[in-house]
Amino acid sequence: MTTERLTPAPYQTFLGMPPFPEAVKTELTKDQQRRNLTHATHTIRAKRATRASEVDNWDDLRTAGEQIKNRVGRHLDHYLLQAEAAMQAAGITVHWAETAAEANKIITDIAHAKQVNEVVKIKSMVTQEIDLNEHLEANGIAAWETDLAELIVQLGHDLPSHILVPAIHRNRTEVRDIFIEEMGRYGKPAPEGISDDPTELAAASRAHLREKFLRARMAVSGANFIVAETGTLVIVESEGNGRMCLTLPETLVSVVGIEKLVPTLEDLEVFLKLLPRSSTGERMNPYTSMWTGAPGADGPQDLHVVLLDNGRSRVLSDPTGRAALRCIRCSACLNICPVYERAGGHAYGSPYPGPIGAILNPQLRGLGSLVDQALPFASSLCGACNDVCPVKIPFTDILVHLRHKVVEHKTAQHPTGEQALMKAAGWVMADGTHLEKVQVASRLAGQVFNGRPIGPMPIPLASRWLQARDVEAPPKQTFRQWWRKEHEEQGR
Repeated sequence: MTTERLTPAPYQTFLGMPPFPEAVKTELTKDQQRRNLTHATHTIRAKRATRASEVDNWDDLRTAGEQIKNRVGRHLDHYLLQAEAAMQAAGITVHWAETAAEANKIITDIAHAKQVNEVVKIKSMVTQEIDLNEHLEANGIAAWETDLAELIVQLGHDLPSHILVPAIHRNRTEVRDIFIEEMGRYGKPAPEGISDDPTELAAASRAHLREKFLRARMAVSGANFIVAETGTLVIVESEGNGRMCLTLPETLVSVVGIEKLVPTLEDLEVFLKLLPRSSTGERMNPYTSMWTGAPGADGPQDLHVVLLDNGRSRVLSDPTGRAALRCIRCSACLNICPVYERAGGHAYGSPYPGPIGAILNPQLRGLGSLVDQALPFASSLCGACNDVCPVKIPFTDILVHLRHKVVEHKTAQHPTGEQALMKAAGWVMADGTHLEKVQVASRLAGQVFNGRPIGPMPIPLASRWLQARDVEAPPKQTFRQWWRKEHEEQGR
């Protein structure tokens, strides 16, 4: 097994990435990435719309999903204890992790106890959230991603840019080049002369991963749902790599956010109709795996579940923001978002990009960093995400709520230029005579710029504001002047 590192470049993790207004300037210059994103998101969202239209009671299903998730949030303490008892009764070892560091230590300790130096992984957003791969590597354990898109990202020393399709920013020619360059360093190389035909690329990944599946003694997964009533874990996927991870290794560790519960199997039925249509645009996923404890002679004999908080309790305590915990990670909001389509996922500085990232990251991580302070503003508030969300998350309401909290956070530290500007704007708009006085300056500015767009200015605050915006030159004539000329003067 190679000793080369698999962590991405130029950043080891999302930690330390620049805030959205700065990062997006770089991302917008990547023309090929924007073409890839436009093609992929339009294709996926068209499929979602078709599949949703086939269901007569689609909006009723969305309402049911919303209500079930709200019930889980109201009684989360009860359902967590119920799920723990059911899983323990089925022979699963249950661990509780308040932070990412605790979860990483638990998984690493299990790997060391099993004396393994590599694990195979099912695609998991929560393990991306806690930077598990990097932690395992730092402790001498290689974590091999087995989902095709995650494999592309890992071999490309890249970062995921989408919840459903982490390599959505890559096209198949780029994928072929990554396979040719990198596969041989970490296992079976890509076939000589491989083309960018999807069938050939899939075959190369299958051959590369097969040896890892067959020798791995431990697997790590997430879970789409845990049924509290029975302790059943559920994973839906499209490639079969998850099924391999769930059946071949001796030890299986599943990391699950504490919000991923559904009360009963009947409740699960609602989400198994909502999730595939909203994510991949399919009536149902090709592979739906459900397990309640060890399966007997076949499959993993040592099962662990790590229930992760990592800020979720804080989110739950906010009456407005807690609706973000209803998310089932379908990515429909990303595929419809005009900002995400142009900016791409890397600009958000987190494994959770797009509208859900803009409302979830600042709540999970707090508002202490410039990255999280900027995210609630990475939206046009068009509301398209509200319309497609299968659990009716009110994205725009939460975004406005978080913007208010960001302003409160900033002003609590020290007075800001924004406060002064808003106070001045209030004075201007409070009286028509005030506005008329200010318009004298507007007319002068119109003459100075003489029809030229306004660019960065020597005034620091104005310069920062203008760097991310295109502003037309002020008019040389105000509306009041135009009205007097067109109406009052003609009436004389």
